[in-house]
Amino acid sequence: MLGTEFRTGSPNWIDLGSPDIEGSAAFYGAVFGWEFVSAGPDAGGYGYFQKGGGTVAALGPLTESGARSAWMTYFRSDDARAAARIVVAAGGAVRTEPMSMGEATFAQFTDPQGGQFAVLQSGQGLQRASQNDTLVWVELHTGDTEAAIGFYRRLFGWRSEAMQAPGMTYQVLSIAAGDRQEGAFGGVAPLQDTGEEARWVPYFAVADADAFVTAARDSGGTVLMPAANIPGVGRVAWLTDPAEAVFAVLKPDPRQA
Repeated sequence: MLGTEFRTGSPNWIDLGSPDIEGSAAFYGAVFGWEFVSAGPDAGGYGYFQKGGGTVAALGPLTESGARSAWMTYFRSDDARAAARIVVAAGGAVRTEPMSMGEATFAQFTDPQGGQFAVLQSGQGLQRASQNDTLVWVELHTGDTEAAIGFYRRLFGWRSEAMQAPGMTYQVLSIAAGDRQEGAFGGVAPLQDTGEEARWVPYFAVADADAFVTAARDSGGTVLMPAANIPGVGRVAWLTDPAEAVFAVLKPDPRQA
């Protein structure tokens, strides 16, 4: 499962672009118990979600004209500038050119299928993961799963393994190095609706998916998929926050822990 000892291709950061920083901080504070801590007066409103003294995500204002609120997943890169060249050569697009901030360099991209993601060249990242109320899985929904996997394999060296899920073939992703199961961090699923856009969806672990759905609805969120059991995985629900950013929660099957 996803951890905090980041290797090449590991998810190592996640942040939310929001049109309402105060409202988003209040919502995620209510449902996950996160505390929002500003990165400082020169950060343009950007800050960190923390729980138990560790950073679990980040939050900042929308920076692109016409952008919609969404979660952005970052993957560890050994060379963000080289990654940008590979993305373009493989048919993707650079949305934010590589930019250095201290010892870290980040860049944001769009894959050839339209999925938006980012890279972070840094030895640091999220301080808590795969615990209750933290990131546990990331999932790409895309129109051409094989093409998407080929793109990311070229960029990160990811491995994939097909498994049958209700109504689809699901591809489990793992980083290039080490044991495949230990290095698994996410998956790829085909789009289920012709009107759906390609996107990465973050999953956060929760102690009780049904109670979370109720709390999210009471706090102004919308339920896209009520809590349901996924054999061999756990109990899953899909939601949006009040600004319509999509995310999912997972109560993992104890046998998968």
